[in-house]
Amino acid sequence: MRISTNQIYNQNLRAILDNQSALSETQMQLATGKKLTKPSDDPVGAAKVIRITEELDKITQFKRNNDLLQNSLEQQDTVLTSIKTALNRARVLTVQSGSGVVGVAERQAIASEISQIRDEVFDLMNTQNASGEFIFAGYQSQEPAFAFNYGATGAQYTFQGDTGTNEVKISDSVAIQSTSSGQDIFENVFARKRFSLDSSSGMTANSIDVTKQATFDQFHNTYYDPTNPTNNQFEMRVNGTNEIEVIQVGTGTIIDTLPFVSDAAFEYEGLELNLTGTPGQSITISLDPPVKRNAAETLNQFVRSLTDATISDSDFAQALSDTLVGIDNAANKIALESSSLGARMNVAEQINTANLDIEIANKTARSSIQDLDYAEATTRFSLQETAFNAALATFPKVTNLSLFQYI
Repeated sequence: MRISTNQIYNQNLRAILDNQSALSETQMQLATGKKLTKPSDDPVGAAKVIRITEELDKITQFKRNNDLLQNSLEQQDTVLTSIKTALNRARVLTVQSGSGVVGVAERQAIASEISQIRDEVFDLMNTQNASGEFIFAGYQSQEPAFAFNYGATGAQYTFQGDTGTNEVKISDSVAIQSTSSGQDIFENVFARKRFSLDSSSGMTANSIDVTKQATFDQFHNTYYDPTNPTNNQFEMRVNGTNEIEVIQVGTGTIIDTLPFVSDAAFEYEGLELNLTGTPGQSITISLDPPVKRNAAETLNQFVRSLTDATISDSDFAQALSDTLVGIDNAANKIALESSSLGARMNVAEQINTANLDIEIANKTARSSIQDLDYAEATTRFSLQETAFNAALATFPKVTNLSLFQYI
């Protein structure tokens, strides 16, 4: 077959350019470490790489969110632990102040230490995070969660935030509460539930005391009616068989019947009563409205009682009982929140582990599509370089061939 000079030139030039292009592409792969240097190398693979990269970017953000979440939860847990430790010390001092051997000087010393604990608790309830936000103030995080009102006639330590809470998204389907409101943790704490002696119809109440607070609280929770005050009144009347009938005034219902001996103590729903009466006589007691009080205010009111030189023994005993119940209720509320924090931290840790596993799987999948096999590429580059050099070397020899050399 006769081959023209132009064909020879074109074929050799095309061979050189093809080898040069292949060599250049392999050189680019070796330089970048990527098998895919442009989408046209593998359109389907390139699309997968884009999708996997977007997923990895999302997981990276979830990991950042998880770190922020766990830092926030750990800070809250540390604060609550410190408050509980402070309250435990305050409880010890409160019990100590009720000892019969404690005099005025000792009470003053106890009042001084409880004052310091009160201030510590107040500061802890107003803890700020690294951004300067008050972590227990709800959505009002630029202002302290609790305020001290020196001139207030009632409560001096009051909550001024709101009930707002934040959530942090740590996976496609999981968002975890990152903050808790001081309203829920500290302010919504019930003070000691109490009763009042309303009236007497011939019967004498020698003494009525709450001796089993938990039992009385349960009775209070069962029967207290915030809408109808008469349902909170209970008449205790001696019937003709020397029994005490407990009658809910609002409904007229006899809710209990008890044995009765005049001038002898008996117990009923956490109360210890000593009554003097005869058939037909009665007294009426009423359940006081439940009161909520934060721990700082509970300690503050007890400091007032400790420093009141005119307080009677019975009033001080009531103040001591109020304080112990208030401290215990506050500690129980903190324990519940600590449990919630622990559960949230466990979930966050589990999600973080799952995200790490997904990240590793996605990186492996992306690597298999786009990352270069250096051993294979180096061998290929060597072969392509040899082919390119051969094409360059043979081109001038082929183009110099002529029949005139044989004439």
